[in-house]
Amino acid sequence: MDKSAVQNGGDGARRSPWWWVPTLYFAEGLPYMAVMTISTVMYKCLGIGNTELAFFTAWLYLPWVIKPFWSPFVDIIRTKRWWVLMMQWLIAVSMASIAFALPASGFFQATLAVFWLMAFASATHDIAADGFYMLGLTDHQQSLFVGIRSLFYRISMIVGQGALVVLAAHVGASWAEPKAGWIAVFGILSAFFVAMAVYHSAVLPRPAQDSMREVKTMRGVFDEFVETFVAFFRKPHVWVAILFMLLYRLPEAQLVKMISPFMLDPVEKGGLGMTADEVGWAYGTVGVIGLMLGGIVGGLVASRNGLKRWLHPMAWSMSLTCLTFVYLAFVQPSAMWQIFVCVFVEQFGYGFGFTAYMLYLIYFSNGRFKTSHYSICTGFMALGMMLPGMAAGWIVDTFDYRSFFVWTMVCCVATIGVCYLIKVDAGFGKKKG
Repeated sequence: MDKSAVQNGGDGARRSPWWWVPTLYFAEGLPYMAVMTISTVMYKCLGIGNTELAFFTAWLYLPWVIKPFWSPFVDIIRTKRWWVLMMQWLIAVSMASIAFALPASGFFQATLAVFWLMAFASATHDIAADGFYMLGLTDHQQSLFVGIRSLFYRISMIVGQGALVVLAAHVGASWAEPKAGWIAVFGILSAFFVAMAVYHSAVLPRPAQDSMREVKTMRGVFDEFVETFVAFFRKPHVWVAILFMLLYRLPEAQLVKMISPFMLDPVEKGGLGMTADEVGWAYGTVGVIGLMLGGIVGGLVASRNGLKRWLHPMAWSMSLTCLTFVYLAFVQPSAMWQIFVCVFVEQFGYGFGFTAYMLYLIYFSNGRFKTSHYSICTGFMALGMMLPGMAAGWIVDTFDYRSFFVWTMVCCVATIGVCYLIKVDAGFGKKKG
């Protein structure tokens, strides 16, 4: 019998991963996008300064940083499937709460508080969804679908930064009230997550390994919690792996916080002078195409030749995309086609290069506590995004956009350098036979 059938039980053996992997990771990306990027665009459009919005929204990474401290409980208590569905309902409530909080005079503080709750729910959803992915697919399927899951995860982020931003701009302009557009966006997102929770309750398989542990006492829960962390830090080359997790995305961690402010700021302030809906169209059209191609190509080549073969080319691809923003900052083109080409290159390079990062996290997490260990890995990933991102707005306000984007190019040395330190089995990710 096929290994995937054994893993998934009777239900999983009959249901193709195409039914649930794309939707699960699309749903995983949207709340992260709402917390980390839509919030940045929204606050910029509503008059919050670069330093404040970068600093406070960077703190929203914290739930992803500390999620390893509760990930063992997701492993121990109930099933990954149950956690996925419950968190989707909680995210739906959080989205609705943002819509209700926006009209208030103190909307900045109120929405930040709800974003904080949403961030915890989203981080918990990530733990459960990633664990469910590893339990429900064979090693080869994981390698094959890592490009698909990254693709739909990133498409959800592009939809957020593309279609939803365009919608917010048009509704706000129609009502002559900028907040009206964002209220509509978060209302739609709330309804979407209600639909996702209902859909996934029907289509998610029930892998045989996704069962509740036989831990009957609090002492048993605590002992297994401690054992999870001890096992992680006893893995071979763990400190080199952590360095990779922290530094591979160093340029992106800073870049992602300032892309929208850079595009929205007027030309005289060093920006591109674009409107919110133009930014949305740029990332919602050619950005999607570039991302799709990069993610699909990355998954296919890794599945064919393995992670080790493609690790360094993917790191270079991830790094060189920063050049597009150096060009945009120095030239400040008014022609939209030039901006679209740069967005395409940046998104293709990111989609292709990020495949290596996700595969390495899966590779390093393999073992008895794969769900919790993957969560610890993504916690270090979030820390690597949080700390550099906090300073991005200050760098721009203290210097300028040109200096900032040149600095991100310097940081690419870290991305490429850490790839020479890690060890990967030659056969990992290859199709067997």
